[in-house]
Amino acid sequence: MSLNVVKQANDTVVLDFQTHPERYQHWQLEITPPCATLRLSVAEDGGVFPGYQLKRNSYDIGVDIELHDAIQRLRFEHPEIRVVIITSALASSFCAGANIQMLAQASHHHKVNFCKFTNETRNAIEDATAHSGQRYLTAINGTAAGGGYELALATDYIVLIDDGRAAVSLPEVSLLAVLPGTGGLTRLVDKRKIRRDIADVFCTLEEGMRGARALENKLVDETVPSSSFDERVATLATELADKSDRPSDQTGISMTTLDKNIRSDGVDYEYVCVDYQPGVATVTLRGPTNSAPADIAGVHMAGASFWPLALLRELDDLLLHLRFNEPSLGSLVFKSRGDLECVLNYDALLIEHADDWLVREVNLYAARVFKRLDLTARSLFALIEPGSCYAGWLSEVLFAVDRSYMFKGTYDVEEEIEPAVIVLSENNFGRYPMVNGLSRLQTRFLGETDKVTSVHTQVGVRQTAQTALQQGLVTFALDDIDWEDEIRLLLEERSSFSPDALSGMEANLRFPGPETMESKIFARLSTWQNWIFQRPNAVGENGALRRFGTGRRPDFDKKRV
Repeated sequence: MSLNVVKQANDTVVLDFQTHPERYQHWQLEITPPCATLRLSVAEDGGVFPGYQLKRNSYDIGVDIELHDAIQRLRFEHPEIRVVIITSALASSFCAGANIQMLAQASHHHKVNFCKFTNETRNAIEDATAHSGQRYLTAINGTAAGGGYELALATDYIVLIDDGRAAVSLPEVSLLAVLPGTGGLTRLVDKRKIRRDIADVFCTLEEGMRGARALENKLVDETVPSSSFDERVATLATELADKSDRPSDQTGISMTTLDKNIRSDGVDYEYVCVDYQPGVATVTLRGPTNSAPADIAGVHMAGASFWPLALLRELDDLLLHLRFNEPSLGSLVFKSRGDLECVLNYDALLIEHADDWLVREVNLYAARVFKRLDLTARSLFALIEPGSCYAGWLSEVLFAVDRSYMFKGTYDVEEEIEPAVIVLSENNFGRYPMVNGLSRLQTRFLGETDKVTSVHTQVGVRQTAQTALQQGLVTFALDDIDWEDEIRLLLEERSSFSPDALSGMEANLRFPGPETMESKIFARLSTWQNWIFQRPNAVGENGALRRFGTGRRPDFDKKRV
């Protein structure tokens, strides 16, 4: 059984997204600066759920949890690593893709979230290449099918061993009645610029393409005979490393294990707390408990305890926990509590030292976490109350949610608490782009460049409820008379709607504007795959996923829908 499964006292199974290279079951990580090598060696009996074996380096969510962890650690713990080689420890099979028996038996919500998480992990590889100077090279030393080839597509450069047997393929349509679920179709035409008719041929070839044919059709960047394969991969890795700006004289930070307590009615971390009510999870983001470091040396000394990084890691883990383990909590309500001035001091460090390798990684991680929030299929709301600390980078949460409610004035209590305010900084104007390539404020005011310019002039200004409403930064501003009733009615109304219709509505409304490769993967591919995974042609008793490997052909309903 996978090490990423935790059984609670009530015998329910909870997926745990924290791991460490010493606990890996499926990946071998070798550090030889300036290179690192990730070798896939999947433990056949290491599946997250019973009922299937992970043969031929096929994978399930447990394999990808380890890959996600390795990508994060290579960025934060190893600034000296400039190139990462992904290959297989098996001689004849690079990766057979997602395990078919796992997909056939998994619940619908697990399949959908599995594909989404896998996509986000692949995108993190491309983000490392584009922004961190950490290049990725795939050395395909055996057959790469389905998700295995999709993993290669996420990297900078693909080398295929030319031994007469190794091939690349995307056989999902022809074999399984589903789609290459982790960006394969999109990366073929958008990233590798393969002609659509050639891509059509490739995606309907069950056996895929080998050697010269794969190279001719731009499916790989290079083919190399077995006799010189390892030598050529090493040379390419050196060439890629020479192009990187990663520092060779810096020490990484240790990504320590999160302090996490799962309750029956919520989850507690150091800076993030979530409380459950029927259908609702209320997430409280806590401000820093210590003053911001005085200089960049203090940031490095703080390491993983540096407040923005610590909170981001906890929020990231929580979002994954809620997606996979708490599917009935349909609404997420965000609150914040803390010293606004202290938050702004941390925000200033993220701006002033943006070129430092560690701060760069923190900012890039923030962008990825906020994207994960954008892409979470839940109704998202934010409450800005007296005592909130939505300032600078943390206020991105307000522009990721579907609606925001701001309290006017103060509570009628003896303790003096200042009225709620929002403070914008330069971090809100492009540092953390959405999957559409725009900032959340650009997306919020799409087509209103004057409005974005006007809001930009308010950087550093403490926006009260009335001014924030006038500026369009919040949805509603309510006084103490209406506050509790309006929030209660909001959540009651949301829980009365179809969760399927809400997911579709929210996903359509969240990503206006230009289409990018990333937005296509989530807004188009994920939507279609979500639907296809429910169709009898794929998952019915006579569907392709159920009959795969049985020797019996699937029975398809031939009507186009």
